[in-house]
Amino acid sequence: MPADAKRKFVNGKPPLWTCPACRHVFVTRNLWHSCRHYPLSYYFKGKDPIVRELFDRYLDLVSEFGPVILSPVKTGIAFQARVRFAGAMPRKRWLSCALWLKRRAEHPLFYRIESVTPHDHIHRFRLNRVEDLRDKNLQKLLREAYKVGCQEHLYGRRKAGRKT
Repeated sequence: MPADAKRKFVNGKPPLWTCPACRHVFVTRNLWHSCRHYPLSYYFKGKDPIVRELFDRYLDLVSEFGPVILSPVKTGIAFQARVRFAGAMPRKRWLSCALWLKRRAEHPLFYRIESVTPHDHIHRFRLNRVEDLRDKNLQKLLREAYKVGCQEHLYGRRKAGRKT
């Protein structure tokens, strides 16, 4: 029996793998990464105070959907459920953001959509004002991205009362 076949499933999903060196978590065993740690303060040095406020509000909003793991990497701060589904990179006066959807979606804040595969699309946008996060359509898209991060497209939703 392969080693992976012995892993216990949690809520119908295989457990995340934790790198023994850096303690970052991944959906795939031995996934390549840099094992570097960056404190959040690293990203906000020399930035306008609004940028940190935008980040904190962005994180608060996404955290309403369920547990979020922050993965600060060299290129930005990734938001992860099972997999990374959104992220942020503080700039001098705004917060550069991205989210992963399984479809192309339109929103006035989106300035670029990268189609990685026919069913994987990275939507890039900027947050300049806290009010941008009150937009109900953006909130729906962030919730959809969170579901992608939970891999609901692969495993579906666990039905209440059903044992796995």
